[in-house]
Amino acid sequence: MIIKSIKLTNFRNHSSYTLECQDETSLILGANGYGKTSVLEAIYILTRGKSFRATDPDIIKRGTEYYRIELEYASGEQTVVTYDGKTKTFIILDKKSKRLPKKQKYPVILFQPSDLNLISHSPGRRRTYFDHIFSEFDENYATSLSKYEKALKQRNELLKNDFISKDALFSWNILLAKYGTILHNLRQKFIQEINQQLTTTYRSISENQDEVFINYHSDLDIVSETIYLEKLEHSFERDSYLGHTSFGIHRDDYIFEFNHKVADGSASRGETRSIVLALKFIEANLLYQKTHKKPIILLDDVFSELDETRRKSLIKNFKHNQVIITSVESID
Repeated sequence: MIIKSIKLTNFRNHSSYTLECQDETSLILGANGYGKTSVLEAIYILTRGKSFRATDPDIIKRGTEYYRIELEYASGEQTVVTYDGKTKTFIILDKKSKRLPKKQKYPVILFQPSDLNLISHSPGRRRTYFDHIFSEFDENYATSLSKYEKALKQRNELLKNDFISKDALFSWNILLAKYGTILHNLRQKFIQEINQQLTTTYRSISENQDEVFINYHSDLDIVSETIYLEKLEHSFERDSYLGHTSFGIHRDDYIFEFNHKVADGSASRGETRSIVLALKFIEANLLYQKTHKKPIILLDDVFSELDETRRKSLIKNFKHNQVIITSVESID
């Protein structure tokens, strides 16, 4: 057991709610609209520092002025967060902070029904998915991504002006080239680590000899800050016309291949779900290798989306983790 209990006050549709966790698997049972996902959201806020769903003003229960979450770990340590409509405050050992301190963060694997459609989602959805995973793996990735996105936003704002010069974009080009190169190299590294385990993990679920591979697609073929900068400057005329940055790692994609064909279209519904399950198992394994902590597993109503074979695989692969499940029906 990692988490002992969590208490919610004025959080979403909960005036007051307490979950006492079990040693291994805890089940939150209730109909749609009961607020099951909100409990997972609260756990995520106190283990990762922010919501995976919304901003703080959207979380406060309607008609109230604040929310509060209290989480107690099995060790006895407590983490509290409050939000009064203006300021979020984390309280740990009587010390207050506007952000959850790095040393208080705990690795979490969040699995939602929408993740099962990852292969057929848009490139932007896949980028967001892998950006989240890689940020969990590497703090440098998270920092570089944040700086890249801020520079990209500033460059795009300037490109909306009718009379913009190359020189006005130069400082932002420098930042995009610097952090874009870092992100590209880390994406290649992490995808390679995932691919090394992907087929084997998939076969452990499907019990066949199919092959699975993730092909990382990028605008960059040869990677260096100098080349990145040259390409940004070369695209100035086009970008000025379009009003946004047309080149860069923000256009990357991750193409899933199944038996050497694009999985979206060639793999069946069951096969694509097995691929995503395999990806989740690898994510948990790599997180453990990099953090030396067994991640908490939050499963948000995914059992209803899986057949019996894949349910058993999910239970088997996460049997050594603390698992918290939401469901509309009992799980045998």
